[in-house]
Amino acid sequence: MKTRESPVSLAGHILPTSATMVGVCVTAIGIVRLMHAGTVGYYVDKLLAIDSILFVGCSVISFASARMNSRAVQLETVAESLFLVGLFLLGIASVFMVFNTK
Repeated sequence: MKTRESPVSLAGHILPTSATMVGVCVTAIGIVRLMHAGTVGYYVDKLLAIDSILFVGCSVISFASARMNSRAVQLETVAESLFLVGLFLLGIASVFMVFNTK
């Protein structure tokens, strides 16, 4: 398994970015509710809520990887994977918001 020289480096980038993405998801939830998007809005709303939970989990795991030297690389890998899944879901929610027609 490949080791990184500084395990804090990736965690130091993931932690603040994923915390920011929680704010983005909450803002998008508010926008969807203001749009009165109907059925699509209902599902986008729930998707964004799940996505924000993923980003919170990513933040917690990233923080733990910065604190735990023994398992830092494994925790960073998990945090990185969760972050990418969260970005993918946020992209899907964005596409549904843009192409939502009444």
